[in-house]
Amino acid sequence: MNEKKSHIIIFIIFIISIIGLSIVQYQYLRIGLNLAKVQFNEKMGLVVNNIKEGLKQPDELTFLVGKAITKDDTYFKLSIDSVHDASSYFMNDFLKDKLLQQGIKTEFTYTLTAKDSTDYLKSPNSYNNEESLLKYTIALDGYLPSLVKKRLVLELQFKNLNNYFLSQINGLTIPSLLFIVAIIFVIIWVLKSFYWQKNLITITNEFINNLTHELKTPVFSIGIATKILQEKTNNENKELVNMIRGQVDKLKNQIEKVLELASLEGKKNFIEKKVIDFKPIILKLIKDFEQLAVLENINFISEVKGSQFIINCEPYHLENAINSLLDNANKYSKENIKIILLVFKDKNKLFISVKDNGIGITDEDKKKIFDKYFRISAGDVHNVKGYGLGLNYVKRIVKLHKGTIAVKSKLGEGSEFIFSLPLYNNEKN
Repeated sequence: MNEKKSHIIIFIIFIISIIGLSIVQYQYLRIGLNLAKVQFNEKMGLVVNNIKEGLKQPDELTFLVGKAITKDDTYFKLSIDSVHDASSYFMNDFLKDKLLQQGIKTEFTYTLTAKDSTDYLKSPNSYNNEESLLKYTIALDGYLPSLVKKRLVLELQFKNLNNYFLSQINGLTIPSLLFIVAIIFVIIWVLKSFYWQKNLITITNEFINNLTHELKTPVFSIGIATKILQEKTNNENKELVNMIRGQVDKLKNQIEKVLELASLEGKKNFIEKKVIDFKPIILKLIKDFEQLAVLENINFISEVKGSQFIINCEPYHLENAINSLLDNANKYSKENIKIILLVFKDKNKLFISVKDNGIGITDEDKKKIFDKYFRISAGDVHNVKGYGLGLNYVKRIVKLHKGTIAVKSKLGEGSEFIFSLPLYNNEKN
């Protein structure tokens, strides 16, 4: 239920973020439109002055328009209607040119009227609905008003200016919309990948759990059988039976380690910590490994400094982590094996170091050494077995105990793994 709630919360946050981003973008768009309108009005102020000046003096255009509005056909051999149509088109081109000079490229119409509402000239194409038009009036003076002896007004009309304003801020709107779409796509892709990966991990862990549980039954049976054999066998076969029993124990520990790692990754079980003195567990661990060292001819050196190691921990997992480091030190050594275990306290922390004279680790491998399923190249050490789970398990356990782990190693000169754990606050010095 908690996981479902977290998914809902993530989805709600995602929707709110997209809505918020859209609102912010809308506000920027409004500001951009207002700025575009202000800029348009400034440009139209210049256009009005230029048109007024351009129609003030007599020239070819004003002469033609003058003949059309006075209906004087004495100069041209054309009909007065033809003169009127020609004047309309030439005036339209003149106004269009003045608008383009200020960077205004949009549809418009015009009318030339007198103060008494007499229509003299109209653009070739006029708008039927005048309610939504934006109009600019230009009171003409000079040649044309004096010709008709009336006050003339040239009116420019614009329609659908919002589309024009939007086109002016395309540099703001189009990239913003593209970025919003890209953000939505990336977030959805990341969430989809996250849930896909999570489902894959869940399926993998379920498979591992089922497989390891199936393996536990035959391992248990083999363990019982070897125990019976150990009690009944003679001295000649006792070493062989002990070897079988030892390998069964190793297999059992490996199965348990896989199960523990899967449970930690799936967060199905949490370690239960308790405040204890960890020193007796360390000493027992050293004693057990000393027995193995004698059997396998390992030069094992241990040094434990301090009277008490009071920490808040889960003893079983922490002991397994140290055993994993000792086991690795043994596996990745060739001959004349030397392993040093140091345990000491420094500045409210417990330090545990496992050092060997094995094959060492390359700088490249050190970056991946704690990754799940990663195994370092063992060189010509052919007896190294495993699944790349040990160090990943160790790191997880140390992290769950709020500690840190590091590795020092040179190729061919051995390795040293050091991890630290916080001492309990109530520890007696």
